[in-house]
Amino acid sequence: MRNSCWICRLLLAVYVCLLATTAVAGPEDKIVLLTENYPPFNMSTNQKNFARGDKITGLSTEVVREMFRRAKINYSLTLRFPWKRIFRLTLEKPNYGLFSTTRTPEREDLFKWVGPLVVNKWVFLAKPNSEIKLTKLDDAKQFRVGGYKGDALANYLESVGFQIITSFRDNENAVKLMSDKVDLWASGHLSGVYFASQEGIIGLKPVLTFKKTEMYLAFNKETPDRITNALQQALDNMIKDGTYDQLTRRYL
Repeated sequence: MRNSCWICRLLLAVYVCLLATTAVAGPEDKIVLLTENYPPFNMSTNQKNFARGDKITGLSTEVVREMFRRAKINYSLTLRFPWKRIFRLTLEKPNYGLFSTTRTPEREDLFKWVGPLVVNKWVFLAKPNSEIKLTKLDDAKQFRVGGYKGDALANYLESVGFQIITSFRDNENAVKLMSDKVDLWASGHLSGVYFASQEGIIGLKPVLTFKKTEMYLAFNKETPDRITNALQQALDNMIKDGTYDQLTRRYL
């Protein structure tokens, strides 16, 4: 009798452990993911500022989809505009997530973080025929610098004393640069070139890389830890088994 009771307790313990490891999220824990057009990390397939589901692509998007697949967590994915709106929604609504989000000291306590998804280089871009030469960040302060309103990059430059001429859409900065309304455009090393190409502009010259940043999946702070922990584990395993490298090689 004692042996059979011991076996029953053992089986019950195993069952509870299985429940704990497999039931990461229930239907009530469906995650709402938001993103914006920030190629090549996240973007709509039709280059518009609204898309859902499989109409959204990009490096970060592929990484996030694989993380959710492995963690077996339900989610919806929407691309919207502008960034400040979806940033605010994620701050306000439980179980909302936002990517690709630069993790900065100012934002650290606002979200729960999963990542990093990708590394982004911040650069100053100049016209193809520009003779501007920069050796350090402060050298750029003598020039008119264009940036994307509400973006972490523009916010960072403003915090260190730059007067940024901001645009509502990052594409507009490429046009401003070519029409001499700004001297430099502060952008991501990959996204700037992509946005410029959308405006028919090629050959922009990176004159200084001034910062490397990591971009994350940021969650509303009321999102359960079991969700964020499961997704972080999925990402860590993707890096270990080589899946992450396979995805990034398609874009970089």
